[in-house]
Amino acid sequence: MTDNNYFKFSNSVLLVPIIAVLSIWTVYWVELQFKINFNNFGVYPRTLSGLKGILFSPFIHGSLKHLYSNTLPLVVLSAALVYFYKPVAFKVLFYGTLLSGLITWLIGRPSYHIGASGVIYLLASFIFFKGVFAKHYRLIALSLLVVFVYGSMLWYILPIKEGVSWEGHLGGFITGLFFAYFLKADIPKPQKYAWEEDNYNEEADEFLRHFDENGNFVEFKPDDDPELDTTSSSPINITYHFKKKTEE
Repeated sequence: MTDNNYFKFSNSVLLVPIIAVLSIWTVYWVELQFKINFNNFGVYPRTLSGLKGILFSPFIHGSLKHLYSNTLPLVVLSAALVYFYKPVAFKVLFYGTLLSGLITWLIGRPSYHIGASGVIYLLASFIFFKGVFAKHYRLIALSLLVVFVYGSMLWYILPIKEGVSWEGHLGGFITGLFFAYFLKADIPKPQKYAWEEDNYNEEADEFLRHFDENGNFVEFKPDDDPELDTTSSSPINITYHFKKKTEE
């Protein structure tokens, strides 16, 4: 499999981010429109009723600022996931969301944990570590881009800001690392040049045949093309034609 066959744009690259964003914004609109509060559908740690939040919490946000801050990263990272890791993208999104929510349920403070930030940390962690583990130049470049743009998010897996579910962030981060290491993706190997192959034969290389034993480039090889044989003893006749300039 080559890079061109693997890294191909498809409708899902746009469809997945659009569905994700419409989902979280629709839920928030329903809350405002009908004056409903869905916070009790979030993850409430170590309670049986709080388990439902593993499924529902990523769609619930406490404020417009909270919703807006999660929208752009969700779009960018989910699109990157589907484009670069399409064969495993839906496994990462679905099972990763469940596992990160379960970790939050196990380690979280006794409070409702809501928001898509756990999923965002899941995606950022997976994309970064998978690129490092794959050792593919394009995926490593993507990993570096994630670090450059979202590297500051790493601090929020620690309890440094009150009111922020660092447990959800940590759960997403751990899950992304876990999936990056254990989830196998059929990633193409970087394309090699002919001389990098194990069975490369220098003598059969048409380009190298244009060099002599001293490394000097020769335009052609007489032995390969009899029509260009320069060893012939036939004389070469050169005829010059002079035209006398006429006076005006």
